[in-house]
Amino acid sequence: MDQVATTPKDLAGAVLSIDLGAVQKNWRTLNAHAGAAECGAAVKGNAYGLGVEPVGRALWEAGCRSFFVARPKEGEELRGQLPEAVIYVLDGLFPGQAEFYAQNNLLPALISTEEAREWAAFGRVYGRKLPCAIHVDTGINRLGFPIREYTALLAETATMEGLNVSLLMSHLACAEEASHPLTLKQRDTFREVRGLLPGVPASLANSSGIFLGKDYAHDLVRPGIAIYGGNPTPALPNPMQAVALLEGTILQTRTVRAGETVGYGATWQATRETRIAVLGAGYKDGVPRALSSGNTDTPPQVFLEGHRCPIIGRISMDMMAIDVTALPHAVSRGETAEILGPHILIDEAAGWAGTISYELLTRLGSRYARLYSELDSGPAA
Repeated sequence: MDQVATTPKDLAGAVLSIDLGAVQKNWRTLNAHAGAAECGAAVKGNAYGLGVEPVGRALWEAGCRSFFVARPKEGEELRGQLPEAVIYVLDGLFPGQAEFYAQNNLLPALISTEEAREWAAFGRVYGRKLPCAIHVDTGINRLGFPIREYTALLAETATMEGLNVSLLMSHLACAEEASHPLTLKQRDTFREVRGLLPGVPASLANSSGIFLGKDYAHDLVRPGIAIYGGNPTPALPNPMQAVALLEGTILQTRTVRAGETVGYGATWQATRETRIAVLGAGYKDGVPRALSSGNTDTPPQVFLEGHRCPIIGRISMDMMAIDVTALPHAVSRGETAEILGPHILIDEAAGWAGTISYELLTRLGSRYARLYSELDSGPAA
């Protein structure tokens, strides 16, 4: 297996392995579900914390051609790896930065009339109509043209004549719930919005939206979390493969007597003689402090030697403790335990921490040894 580490494995308290083959397989699964629609990829936030350069290259080799970032600097970084890719900037056109976008061939997802006018005006100076997306808000009330402003823009002939609109898009607020009233309302609103700009490719579906059917697929889908192993169908088994494997190295083992406590604040107290192991991973590494455990029957867990071991006490900056009493034999310094991976899925761990898989992945720290596995040998799409 071809692997590259950013920090030497033997010098890191924790190791983050990213399976690029799984990234590609997940994208191919999503591409198949998208039907006739093109399947793009959201790689914002450094590919959800997993590394935009290696992940972007892996997706390109799998057949992905359209990419979505949040910020223009992210687009510049990706452009350095993928000179032929179509790269949309979801946060729109930053004020006074049209030349930066043009130089890096980045397509802003325009979110206001002000941005549309600025992009059209720059294109006239630049000498050609530059491609862009128009992002319409259909009910999530974040970024995007309000419907009234969108219809006014379409009537603004001078501005529209200066735009090369390559995509019309919106974003679902409750895609995990097919029958949610807002999901249905957004579907219908986007259909109306699209009808006002005929002939322009359209995009509505995110990861979960892909599984809502053809009424949501349109011309281009743009999955994110599902590519990285998150479950796009929370009510059903996860059709995606785990991508990230986070392992903590055992720094020390010890025996705690009944009545003694473990960690800051003495929040966990042994009710019997307990064997514990201390792992070299903490909240500085992105392990949520919310995974800290008191004396509960079902605390958060890690996976070690074929068994789930409870996390005990508070997660600290650089370490965490686990209960290894139930293991059939003693564990040793230098062994590793799975904190996230195929046995501790990111959605499960996120649930323990009271958050979502998106946050869990994007907060993974920078001091791990990062290992990137080989690419999948399957055919390109």
